[in-house]
Amino acid sequence: MLDKVVIANRGEIALRILRACHTLGIRTVAVHSTVDRNLKHVAMADESVCIGPAPSTDSYLNIPAIIAAAEVTDAQAIHPGYGFLAENANFAERVEESGFIFIGPKADTIRLMGDKVEAIRAMKAAGVPCVPGSGGPLGDDPATNIKIAREIGYPVIVKAAGGGGGRGMRVVYTEGALVNAVATTKQEAKAAFGNDMVYMEKFLENPRHVEIQVLADGQGNAIHLGERDCSMQRRHQKVVEEAPAPGITPELREQIGKVCVEACVRIGYRGAGTFEFLFENGRFYFIEMNTRIQVEHPVTELITGIDLIAEQLKIAAGHKLSIKQSDIKINGHAIECRINAEDPETFLPSPGTITGFYPPGGPGVRVDTHIYGGYRVPANYDSMIGKLIVHGPDRDTAIARMRVALSEMVVDGIKTNVALQQRIMRDKGFQAGGQNIHYLEKRLAERKNQSIALT
Repeated sequence: MLDKVVIANRGEIALRILRACHTLGIRTVAVHSTVDRNLKHVAMADESVCIGPAPSTDSYLNIPAIIAAAEVTDAQAIHPGYGFLAENANFAERVEESGFIFIGPKADTIRLMGDKVEAIRAMKAAGVPCVPGSGGPLGDDPATNIKIAREIGYPVIVKAAGGGGGRGMRVVYTEGALVNAVATTKQEAKAAFGNDMVYMEKFLENPRHVEIQVLADGQGNAIHLGERDCSMQRRHQKVVEEAPAPGITPELREQIGKVCVEACVRIGYRGAGTFEFLFENGRFYFIEMNTRIQVEHPVTELITGIDLIAEQLKIAAGHKLSIKQSDIKINGHAIECRINAEDPETFLPSPGTITGFYPPGGPGVRVDTHIYGGYRVPANYDSMIGKLIVHGPDRDTAIARMRVALSEMVVDGIKTNVALQQRIMRDKGFQAGGQNIHYLEKRLAERKNQSIALT
């Protein structure tokens, strides 16, 4: 097993990694910015190193500082968590070149899957179903791009090859808007990602977002752990996730899971990963692969009993997968609500000092968070301050437990989106299950329009 791990992240995921490390007897090094010296995992780590000032560019994205922290503490490996440098191939490469273990896929794999055009090509070659599209990057010839769009059929979506997180994409409904959309997306992609390559796909009107969790050891062994539904989204950002996905039959789960496992073996994948799909009319369409642990990994852990972070650590230590596909059993239903420090109506961030924190409890309730009474939420980073996860024998019980847990959760001193999550749990459409990725935004727009009408 690994001896000492640098946790190159912050917040709830850093604390989650620390707990998994300590469970396995691995010592930990917490790196932190100056504003994060009072984070919970920093106090609990065996060692800590300040790697720079508050801006993430000077700290959590500072590759030399993170590697230096590993050097001065004689650490053996670096866990990137999610966000920041987790899917940065250059970081993974420099970690390995510096003599440390990167807890994740090889740099070449991250690079392959980070380029959406190359990822789609690789997945098509591996037999993974993909959205009909250009099959490669778009050139600068308007006539050629118009011809491609006609063959695909409107509406189409133009996407940045280096994009992600809902950025670098534009939906086009008419031929007259296509040329300008391609040019604008290329400009935005260059500015945001340093890469102006874009491609085109059929825009699915009412899809769900369903993803498959995989584990692979890079030694020819891989398994899947079922699917998650992440369709409750706002501005392409997930708000609620659940597992298993409503309406996915065991036969369909096994069919798409097997394809993902075979793809992992084909590309020599190592570690935890997620195949993200759009699901419409009973069919899966690959959109991208996340080469890291996901924010929503707890729902998969609760329905399978597998500690995904622990498996990441074991794989990084060179162990072969000890879990077989036949060992994976889906047990009950799990739901995760992301808890953000933001106004539940305007969604503006709400940094500040937490004057009181009273987490919920009870059967099947899990709270993954780094906050505590007296903790100051900084304005420098993402607004997510925790995740509330529940598990029950079935979906109705899980929703009921989440409603109770949300009613018990108290965070004083700042605003949070708990009220929004409560509305979602009471929503008849959500309770019915199987809503598409546009559902939540439509409901929010309706609520806003009603408020305007009343005033």
